[in-house]
Amino acid sequence: MNAIPKIPVPTNEPVLSYAPGAPERIELKRTLKDLSSHQIEIPLVIGGKEVRTGKTIDAVMPHCHRHVLAKVHQAGPAEVQAAIRAAREAWLDWSTWEFERRAAVFLKAADLLATRYRPIVNAATMLGQSKTAHQAEIDSACELIDFFRFNPHYAERLYTEQPISATATWNYLDYRPLEGFVYAITPFNFTSIGGNLPTAPAIMGNTVVWKPAGTAAFSNYFILKLLEDAGLPPGVINFVPGPAVQVSDTLLADRGLAGIHFTGSTEVFQALWKLVGERLAGYAGYPRLVGETGGKDFILAHASADIDAVATGIVRGAYEYQGQKCSAASRAYVPDAVWPRVRERVLEMLAEVKMGDPADFRNFVGAVIDRKAFDKIKGYIEAARQAPGVKILAGGRADDTDGYFIEPTLIQADDPGYRTMREEVFGPVLTVHVYPAARWADTLRLVDETTPYALTGAVFAQDRRAVDQAQRALRYAAGNFYVNDKPTGAVVGQQPFGGARASGTNDKAGSLLNLIRWVSPRAVKENFLPPRTFTYPFMAES
Repeated sequence: MNAIPKIPVPTNEPVLSYAPGAPERIELKRTLKDLSSHQIEIPLVIGGKEVRTGKTIDAVMPHCHRHVLAKVHQAGPAEVQAAIRAAREAWLDWSTWEFERRAAVFLKAADLLATRYRPIVNAATMLGQSKTAHQAEIDSACELIDFFRFNPHYAERLYTEQPISATATWNYLDYRPLEGFVYAITPFNFTSIGGNLPTAPAIMGNTVVWKPAGTAAFSNYFILKLLEDAGLPPGVINFVPGPAVQVSDTLLADRGLAGIHFTGSTEVFQALWKLVGERLAGYAGYPRLVGETGGKDFILAHASADIDAVATGIVRGAYEYQGQKCSAASRAYVPDAVWPRVRERVLEMLAEVKMGDPADFRNFVGAVIDRKAFDKIKGYIEAARQAPGVKILAGGRADDTDGYFIEPTLIQADDPGYRTMREEVFGPVLTVHVYPAARWADTLRLVDETTPYALTGAVFAQDRRAVDQAQRALRYAAGNFYVNDKPTGAVVGQQPFGGARASGTNDKAGSLLNLIRWVSPRAVKENFLPPRTFTYPFMAES
């Protein structure tokens, strides 16, 4: 083909409203009923073939944990080895595809997800991960569609970054895929991350072994089926749900490990990094380690802050999706001068919040993901109930009778070093420390130094000087920093997402910065007029 195709200029997918009477609401309700009415079987998919091991775990509704949505087959060492072989074999072909052929697969996936797959993936996310219709829409539909459209655009931009050429030479960079396979480890809390972590390396010509979180296997399986429908060749992405330690041990022991694309806990990512370091001499190259990990995200209010804006930022930022976002607000600092009004407004809002089954669209929050999360979060709340200088202002009740429900909980702590101001809770719990308004500068240092994390943070202030001071003092406290907005809701193409310190490698998912980690450039020089003798002019006698 005598053409240099251009990737369509991407725009962010519009967020559908699901308001009463809207056609998308009717379709989503129908799909929720359909998917919840029968149990499915989820196999491994290796080299494009379904594999059933007979060892399964149940995928359940967190808000109705007796309801089994699917039986999910689990990979063992033999299946993981088969996935490695399949990835190697697929790499021989996929890594040589022209970019426009690879890009077409993901651009088609975006359009499929924007249309007939939209209610399926959204409903699966609502049922399996207990997200409301809005939270599912902005995640499993819009954000993933954006990843599929923006990543090819960024890849095209990366490929056009080329060196200069001197007279009679032609220099260029060949952005080769990594030599080996990429291991994608995806979390439960964002279906879009489940889709992006394996596909971002694949867009650049890599092949992938994908281990989804067991608690998100239901929605993630539909993402795999979407990619197959879009034309993804067998073996490019191999779907291997299974025990995390067992799967990782097998993959990290293989010479062909070329990279890890990870979202999850800080502790797990650090453990993986140590294992890679211990085995470094056994790899064909230095594996690329890309991870987005924990957070202890903050809201900082100045005395000049808009009260309603702060209160709304707290309620939405801390409690949407039960606080189970890497970016969710978990600690807040409010000056004594405005705290009574902020507290009153937050309590008014929380009194209106409804909790329950996401299929009931009146609910603002659902259940936390599983028993382990429920017990951990409940433990933090019970400890706070007994701690001196700590008050539970709202919520605090937990009930696992039918689902893993924990009320949105607001805690006030006199000690800014109290554990819920420092430790990642990953649930619907926000702790507020009320500081003297006159100690603004001291509070900036406190926010920066309290935790090892640096993912997201927000400052609320009408005083521009205060905003500028916070920008400088908290420059390294958050990879995504918000002014007069909640610290959640990053949009692909608008706010590239990621943090540093203990929050990850800050490789900014949904940007050129992430894609560059999945290539190994080769510099090529072609000389049109090569020299014909070894001598130089300076060698002449006169």
